[in-house]
Amino acid sequence: MAGATTLNWAAAAHADTAARFETRDATRETPLVKWLVLGLSLTFFAVFLLLPLVAVFVEALRKGWETYWTALAHEDALSAVKLTLTAAIIAVPLNLVFGVCAAWAIAKFEFRGKHFLITLIDLPFSVSPVIAGLVYVLIFGAQGWLGPWLAAHEIKILFAVPGIVLATVFVTFPFVARELIPLMQAQGREEEEAAIVLGANGWQTFWYVTLPNIKWGLLYGVILCNARAMGEFGAVSVVSGHIRGQTNTLPLHVEILYNEYQFAAAFAVASLLAMLALVTLGIKTWVEHRAAHASRDETPPEALQDAAS
Repeated sequence: MAGATTLNWAAAAHADTAARFETRDATRETPLVKWLVLGLSLTFFAVFLLLPLVAVFVEALRKGWETYWTALAHEDALSAVKLTLTAAIIAVPLNLVFGVCAAWAIAKFEFRGKHFLITLIDLPFSVSPVIAGLVYVLIFGAQGWLGPWLAAHEIKILFAVPGIVLATVFVTFPFVARELIPLMQAQGREEEEAAIVLGANGWQTFWYVTLPNIKWGLLYGVILCNARAMGEFGAVSVVSGHIRGQTNTLPLHVEILYNEYQFAAAFAVASLLAMLALVTLGIKTWVEHRAAHASRDETPPEALQDAAS
């Protein structure tokens, strides 16, 4: 019986491998239609994605490398880089902790208000960032709900770093949670329950069971969260006050330079954001490849049990 079970499992694994590498056409359309669809896709990519990206670097270097480096080394540009990194360094870890906790609670437990929590997580996707910034003005502004109290205690939120961080946290906090929730739901609770039955505490269960299973999805969410944090414009623009050298992030600094007709400097600073996008895309592709490779290498536990029997 054990030998027959092992042979059946081996045959099933072989069939699964053959099906995985077998190439099949998704449709029965003619080659003309296929090439037409491919051509339209590549044309769209070239016109709306590749061409603007190339234009950014061409305009940034139009007046030579000296002008390019001068724009990047300007005091206001360095301040914008520092503030952008500061906001991302604070917002991303906060969203990481929130995303893991929210995904764990939603995927592993049943409780009243679960669907309401999911709705709140999706709120930044449905609300314009500008509206989010206006809400912060309503709460923390001089005439806002907490404005007089903050002024009396000499606490400054708006037109300062705290307001920029708050706006960045708001627009980016769904990314980690939204990557982990479906992943944890698909994995189920069996492994965590088995670890608890074997005597593991909550921290050991998370560190040795849950985290290895979600590490690629977690990294993917952090990458997206960081990219959005560094490129956010709408909400940050409302709460920043556009103070040169103090509350301007990179996107805001690009806007100011462009409005002042300093086109070479504006595109030079914009090229930093473009390079950030390319780096993010490269890391994202690598993470997807590693995650797919890891999932292919995993052997189903049921198959191992059958083979062992």
